[in-house]
Formats: sequence, structure tokens, C-alpha cells
Amino acid sequence: MANNLVRKFGDPVLRERCEPVTVFDGDLKRFAERMFSILKSANGVGLAAPQAGDTRRLFIIDLSGQDFDSEPIVFVNPVIEKVEGEQQGEEGCLSFPGLYLDVKRPEKVTVSFQDLDGKSHRIEATGLAARAILHENDHLDGILFIDHISAYDREMLAGRLKKLKVG
Repeated sequence: MANNLVRKFGDPVLRERCEPVTVFDGDLKRFAERMFSILKSANGVGLAAPQAGDTRRLFIIDLSGQDFDSEPIVFVNPVIEKVEGEQQGEEGCLSFPGLYLDVKRPEKVTVSFQDLDGKSHRIEATGLAARAILHENDHLDGILFIDHISAYDREMLAGRLKKLKVG
């Protein structure tokens, strides 16, 4: 069910730059709940609004499957303030079913954001949490994880990407 709800590679909404959220209301909360439902049924760790067909600056992260102390978080109007270090690791994306790539990302990120009530927050994250935040935040700017690999590697994946592409 959820896989039909996640926009796939080739859908133009995935390349759009999202607009800031200005209205914090029941509609926003219902949309976030729907995103968590999609994420849970897809067994993912993060989902950005464009992947659910919306162009608001919002993404969700739920690492509770990997870290039992972790709480699901909604990031509204996130701003990456600082990145440090480097990590290399396997990354997947719900918009690219079955595709996993080795992607280089910062090891640590500081991000400020609002919650569903418009209240401001600021957190630092490392490791998988940093990777997930940066991956989902990229979606809000129309950047996909395949954009983080070399042109050569993208060329080597051209056949697989063509098969995945919708439209």
C-alpha cells in the first residue's frame, strides 16, 4: 500500500524546491500523520513532503527501529546550520525502491526547525540520524541521493535508473 503512496524517481515533484510552511494548523498535523503512516508501512527511516506529493518544507525522521531511545521527529522549515566531519555509507530512498548506494555525507549536523505548532528547536545529530536529516532535507531542495554520486557511477546505474523511472 505505502509504496503506491510514495512518489517515485521521475515524478517532477521530487525535483521541486519546497515552499516554507506558514500555516501551522490541523491540516499540517494530519499531513504529518499521513506521512508517518506511509513511512511505517514502507519500513523507512525518513520521508520528505515531496515524496508524499506535497511541496511544503517538511520532513519526518523515525529511527526507533534502529535506536529504541529515538522518538519520531517532524522537521518543519528546517535549516542546516552546520555540518562537520565525514561518513561514507549505504543509503537507500523510498523513491528508488531496491536501490542502495554508497554515499558520502557529513558525520555531524546541526539543524534548526519548527515543530507542528510552530515552536522553534535546534538539535545536533551524528551518524545515521545526521545522514537521514541531510538526505530528507535534500529532498526539500529537489536534490536526490543519486546527485551525491559521481557522474561515472550514475552512468553505470543508467539502466537501473531507467527501469525505476516513472513517466
